[in-house]
Amino acid sequence: MGKSRTKRFKRPQFSPTGNCQAEAAAAANGTGDEEDDGPVAEFLEKLLHPSAEVRECACAGLARLVQQHPALPGLARRDAVRRLGPLLLDPSLAVRETAAGALRNLSACGGFEVCDDMVTKDIMTPLVALLKECCAGLDSSEMSPQEKKDQNRNAIENIANEAVNVLWNICECSSRAVSIFNKEGCLEIVLKYLSRFSTNVDLAISVAYCLQTVTEDNPDLLKSFSATALHVLESAMVCPVSSMEHILLKTLVAGTIWNLKDIVPSKSQAEIINAILKILSEVLEMDAVEIVIQMKEAETQRLKTAAETEDFLENDNGDDLMEDDEMEEIPHKRKARKKTFTSDLLPPTDRELRETIALLTAQQTALEIIVNMCCSEDPSDDEWEELSSSDESDAFIENSFSESGGQLLSPLCLSHEIHTALTNYLIPKKVFEKTGFPNSIAVDICSRHPPWKPLIRKMGTIQCRALVGLQSLVSLLDVDHLGGAAALQTLALHLSQLLFSRPDFAKNADFLEAISSALRALLQTMASKNIPQCMTPDQLMSLCKAGIHSSNIGVRVNVVSILGITGSVLAKEDGTIETLKTIGCFLLEVATKDPCLVVAGEALDALFDVFADGEEAERASIQIKLLSALKEFQPIFKMKIRKEGRGKYSPDQLCVLNNVKMNLRRFVAYQETVEKRLTS
Repeated sequence: MGKSRTKRFKRPQFSPTGNCQAEAAAAANGTGDEEDDGPVAEFLEKLLHPSAEVRECACAGLARLVQQHPALPGLARRDAVRRLGPLLLDPSLAVRETAAGALRNLSACGGFEVCDDMVTKDIMTPLVALLKECCAGLDSSEMSPQEKKDQNRNAIENIANEAVNVLWNICECSSRAVSIFNKEGCLEIVLKYLSRFSTNVDLAISVAYCLQTVTEDNPDLLKSFSATALHVLESAMVCPVSSMEHILLKTLVAGTIWNLKDIVPSKSQAEIINAILKILSEVLEMDAVEIVIQMKEAETQRLKTAAETEDFLENDNGDDLMEDDEMEEIPHKRKARKKTFTSDLLPPTDRELRETIALLTAQQTALEIIVNMCCSEDPSDDEWEELSSSDESDAFIENSFSESGGQLLSPLCLSHEIHTALTNYLIPKKVFEKTGFPNSIAVDICSRHPPWKPLIRKMGTIQCRALVGLQSLVSLLDVDHLGGAAALQTLALHLSQLLFSRPDFAKNADFLEAISSALRALLQTMASKNIPQCMTPDQLMSLCKAGIHSSNIGVRVNVVSILGITGSVLAKEDGTIETLKTIGCFLLEVATKDPCLVVAGEALDALFDVFADGEEAERASIQIKLLSALKEFQPIFKMKIRKEGRGKYSPDQLCVLNNVKMNLRRFVAYQETVEKRLTS
């Protein structure tokens, strides 16, 4: 039903057990197995213990419980949020940190319902108070003696990091939390944390994630950004890169600054956009596969060296004991203590893994920002839904000609500044390079080492994000800036190879939606420019037959749209009647049998495109008895819209479906004239 609109990316909810969302729903409803409340009740009772150490252990236990067990219903029933909240201001710093950690896991696992419930139970009051106290504590610790200053600063920064993560999770799920963020002046607090990026990049990254969330579609907050606040962001965005984590920080801050574009003076827009896309370009240019290989080799070498050092120290200690038989025997406990001390001198055991994850996350984030930049330039929702017929879409594109030079602007009105920056920094090329399957060497390395195994999924996510980015760029940029007709044909061949190189492509819903979206946009562009398509009808039918059985509505919409685009091209060629009949029968079956009206409407729209013109299409429509099938389905479609429409579909979707219903009536009338002319 016209062009598909790319949805903006938001951070998915964390689900360490894979069942958190279901558990969250149960928690919000206060349901669940009360027999499993034993550990929950025990930990919650210990939160009130007079010993700080016991309270700390109870908070740590709850933090683990949320991740490892379906404990959310029990936590909700026993009002865990109201019990944990006061501990954010506990006299013990250790208790504060573990309480914030438990709330962080709860908010990450619980999803929208649990986070909203946390706001209802007033978690924001102690949380904001804690953030303010940490901010004041960091200022006062600077006046302390050096040793004490370092100790206090580390403890306070750790608490602040946990608290900012709780704030981030809740604000992402609750508009009420964002309103409180605005009113309580949290912006100034978190920017102070961000300004410490040179000494605590982990805290700065957490703040950058939070800022990227709260600055999105939040005009009230944008008014609070002073020149000083913008300077803090600018400093973080241009900070020297000393690690992959700094690269991630720069990328996240670039995303935040993009959200602030509305308060940037027009004369500075081009400069800001160039700065953002320069960072994204540099991030995407890095070879993630090479980094995975290098970092794993570095980890292996470091662990080997550490083991050799430890063995040497143990042997050296044994030799000392043998040299003096009269020496009092050293207890085993002391030896263990020495061994622990040696390990403590070594760098954290997962530093290479952390660095690799930071780079992959930066690349995923960069691709998401590029997609969001393109989406923000789309027409408004009202404009979009009005462009639901082919004629209206064509008229819109025709109106995109620049009156001054007669040159075709980007079809969806991409601003000149973004258009220029995207092409200057070779963003289409760099996005394209990320669309391939994860390198087999990197996948093999990760698969053989359990801690690294999640990186395989991360690399797959980057591929999907790149495919969605490709869809946006193909829809937005003109053919010349994409490399010309030959480049688009090469791209079509690349996508078909990606698709059919894996026989099980239909099993990966995320990949199938991403690549079908990219193909849809590419084929639409090629058709509009009369560029010959490289995929065979058999390949397309194979994709569509696999995709139409997907539970993902987006996939089903994409495949019927692809058939509509392909069919409308074939309808103008000779000798295509059999293929058109196959396409027509397929689309008719989808239109009449798919349970989702959005998919059915898209299939009808595709039928209108395929059989609207051309001698081959007219003959094919007679042979598949298209008119009688549509006449029979017309009242059924009308009734479904009336019965199911208001309860299951949004006003925008209903508007489009009503437009399809009207076009169906017109198309039936047109087919009657065609059949009368050909059969008389």
